[in-house]
Amino acid sequence: MNAKSTPLIDIVRAVLAGHLAGVARVRLGLSGGLDSVALLHLLGRLRRERAFELAAMHVHHGLSPDADAWAAHCQALCLQCGVPCEVVRIEVGRRHPQGLEGAARIARYQALAAPGADILVTAHHEDDQAETVLLALLRGGALRALAAMPDARDRSGLRHLRPLLGVARSDLEAYAREHYLTWVDDESNKDTMFRRNALRQTVFPVLEGHFPDYRRRLAAAAAGFGEAAALLDQLAEQDAALDAGGGLACARLAALGEARARNALAWFIRRSGVPVPPPRRLREALRQVLEAAPQSLPAIALERASLRRHRGHVYVVPAMSALGCACWLWRGETVLPLTGSPLRLRFDAVTGHGLRRAGLAARTVSVRLRQGGERLALHAGGPTRSLKNLFQEAGVPPWWRSLWPLVWVDETLAAVPGVGVHPDWQARPGEPGLRISAQEEPAS
Repeated sequence: MNAKSTPLIDIVRAVLAGHLAGVARVRLGLSGGLDSVALLHLLGRLRRERAFELAAMHVHHGLSPDADAWAAHCQALCLQCGVPCEVVRIEVGRRHPQGLEGAARIARYQALAAPGADILVTAHHEDDQAETVLLALLRGGALRALAAMPDARDRSGLRHLRPLLGVARSDLEAYAREHYLTWVDDESNKDTMFRRNALRQTVFPVLEGHFPDYRRRLAAAAAGFGEAAALLDQLAEQDAALDAGGGLACARLAALGEARARNALAWFIRRSGVPVPPPRRLREALRQVLEAAPQSLPAIALERASLRRHRGHVYVVPAMSALGCACWLWRGETVLPLTGSPLRLRFDAVTGHGLRRAGLAARTVSVRLRQGGERLALHAGGPTRSLKNLFQEAGVPPWWRSLWPLVWVDETLAAVPGVGVHPDWQARPGEPGLRISAQEEPAS
């Protein structure tokens, strides 16, 4: 669709058309600036054509002396067009690793992704996309960073749409003036201490003199980078071929060339919800996991996690904190979240094996962590054995053992997921039972 000749309302309508089926709640990120005010007006017009619920959210960072005035302006605009507007106040950490601008962006998206909507719409446009691509190039970003902003993606349970990515800011300004819209200007956009502003005010005017269509060219490059990154992800998924336990086989990595092995390892880290380290550190991580002695247990630090090797496989292990004497009660749930733990328990109904269900309703079934000294017999008349030995035989990785959930019936250790069930609580042939498994909490 050609944004130069197509009315903006048609562009937004076309982007939203494939996403509104069965969806009623649309949330607009409304800053009060030109871009989001124009999009508010466009969405208001479309709302009259299609039945969807529209609400706006203004994120109040408190970083500008005019922040209260911006919030009031957004509320006034929404009142005029009959759109609910929620103002969310957040605090931005000024010492964030990504700087003040990065910290504000992260906090803003966390607020916008709050429950209560099905689709999040933001007003990023072609100029924003061009700036993002060029910044990523100048920072030496990987292919995924060069793909810049996708027009649609899933974010924390929301479908995030950017319907204006193919629209130049000048076209948005012409639309806003045509419809007599009012907006606020952020004074920080003039501060060339921020790299994005420096590009916008000093580099792009020169670039436009030589390449008038640079925005379209950079946006097209971003689309190409995005396709290439998606293909690399598909290759990585085929190369990785994860086992049932979610581990990445070191032998499989070693059989790949270095570039494919790094690609597979990066995909494996990313799918766990953990940021991929820079190229030099990723190469070193690959070297360590491949060259480690069979009996060693290397731990390679990642952001909020670590990369571990165990029994010839690599795992991404989330950062763990001591939970002490934590205890959770089971009341018949299929999935029992263990608050504060990176694990959860799943209880599946089975017949003839697992934890016997008969009699559980009259007992207290609790889940506790290992405190030391626990022992379990796996067969009637058999000896009790230490959990340390049972964990080793069952292949429970060392980093999980202190956090491994144990199932108690009253004061009897009745089951250890992945290890076995106390003989007194084992389901007999034909009896209803429960297969209990410990699982990692899904990445958020």
